[in-house]
Amino acid sequence: MASTVPVAATAPAYDRRLVLSGVLFGCGIAGSVIDLFVFHLLLQWHHLYDLSTPTVALVTDGLFHGVTWLLTVWGLFMFAAVRRATAIPWGRWAGAVLVGVGVFQLFDGVVHHKILGIHQIRYGVDLFVYDLVWIGSAILMLVVGLVVLWRTPRLAAVAPPDADRRG
Repeated sequence: MASTVPVAATAPAYDRRLVLSGVLFGCGIAGSVIDLFVFHLLLQWHHLYDLSTPTVALVTDGLFHGVTWLLTVWGLFMFAAVRRATAIPWGRWAGAVLVGVGVFQLFDGVVHHKILGIHQIRYGVDLFVYDLVWIGSAILMLVVGLVVLWRTPRLAAVAPPDADRRG
């Protein structure tokens, strides 16, 4: 059965899904790999919620781990759906991933660290340098990702989902 939707009409929808998949993947990787694995587990500098007992801190880390991996997998499933429909402009997806990492880190640094104060990057040290690096790198990744997205062409045409793409 042939597609009844014009090819040009589907390209913006696939482009939005591609960008959203990259942002979700970036947020998930920033949370599950950069923050959780490095700062929570390897360095043991903080937990998601440090205002209670060690047991509560570990439980919140576990819930945080589950949510961030869910974001990662959700982003990958969306990416796979777009990939089945069309060729991927890798630069555009990489820009969206950088935006996701930057958004996560900026939210974590501003909301969790500064506004809510549920944890800091590290304890027993002057936080200014740590906050500067954490929030500064978040802004840098967000800006670089947005520039890459802005400069990378959007999906212009999409093969219909039922097209034979073997050849």
